[in-house]
Amino acid sequence: MKICFFGSSLVSSYWNGAATYYRGMLKQIAALGHDITFFEPDAFERQAHRDIADPDWAKVVVYPATADGWRGSLETAARSSDMLIKASGVGVFDQELEIAVAALPSRTMRIYWDVDAPATLEAMANDSAHHLRRAILSYDMVLTYGGGDGVVTAYRAMGARDCVPIYNALDPETHFPSPSKPDFACDLSLLANRLPDREQRVEHFFLDVARELPGKTFVLGGSGWETKDTPGNLRKVGHVGTSEHNAFFGSGLATLNVNRDSMARYGFSPPTRVFEAIGAGACLITDKWDGIDHFLEPDREVLVAASGAEIAGHLDALDPDRAAAIAGRARARILGQHTYRQRARQFNDLFVGSSSRIEAAE
Repeated sequence: MKICFFGSSLVSSYWNGAATYYRGMLKQIAALGHDITFFEPDAFERQAHRDIADPDWAKVVVYPATADGWRGSLETAARSSDMLIKASGVGVFDQELEIAVAALPSRTMRIYWDVDAPATLEAMANDSAHHLRRAILSYDMVLTYGGGDGVVTAYRAMGARDCVPIYNALDPETHFPSPSKPDFACDLSLLANRLPDREQRVEHFFLDVARELPGKTFVLGGSGWETKDTPGNLRKVGHVGTSEHNAFFGSGLATLNVNRDSMARYGFSPPTRVFEAIGAGACLITDKWDGIDHFLEPDREVLVAASGAEIAGHLDALDPDRAAAIAGRARARILGQHTYRQRARQFNDLFVGSSSRIEAAE
């Protein structure tokens, strides 16, 4: 089938954490025989910070970040697609695109793919006039990359015809153990862009831990931290391109995942970083959120902490042999149960089923 996908960016991970998810999912969906065109705006300097060339499994269309740009691209996509997917967080003209896709003729299957469902649902809940409250009624299905039953229930309560989580996963061809790099060597690393609804949690779960453990070393990767006051035993390395993610995650004794506020509240929302890090052979420590045991077994395949003090305790008790054992068990679990190939099969099954239901309804 011909699938047209509007997202933030497929070719650049610059200020774009969804890139890994898009790449992993769409590559494997294409491998099942679907034809994919990815439409992305020329915005936020992402084209100047590309970290992959146009892939051979998808056509990439970069359109001007203008009203004429998105309208022309949507007209092209609507004429040629069997399924049109609007992802959340394109970054420019999101509201206009979401309303316009909802208004397309029903002969095109319309999918809303929410890559930040907790934040979207909280915005809808806090605004009775939010545009998605009306638009979502016309989408044939909502897909999300996290959230579990809480997100499904909330979307259905908002009037969505159906909502199905398709969780983040691992692309073992992209994320795998690689040689460590001295620039990233440390006791604990964190890769996370500086965002308002994450910064306080990073402060508690990472920066305070570094202050409490002056004898250990910490590395912080990601954009936006340049002006942040940090302790002397912490190195800031700025934006880390996807080509260096394997070395980043694998160069420390352990790496940390810190969910954003809304993701932690909803639970069942493992970000791409969880699967990237484990694929690269890292020992993962994560903040506590509901559903972690759906993906990894605490204490055996992942270390879970409800506070900065618990993270400090994990680090004090962690040696290289134990870290390697945890990392090995986690990678085996993820390879067996949580790859993008498995997620793409889930998507394909949903697509065939929903297509049949739509045709019957017409």
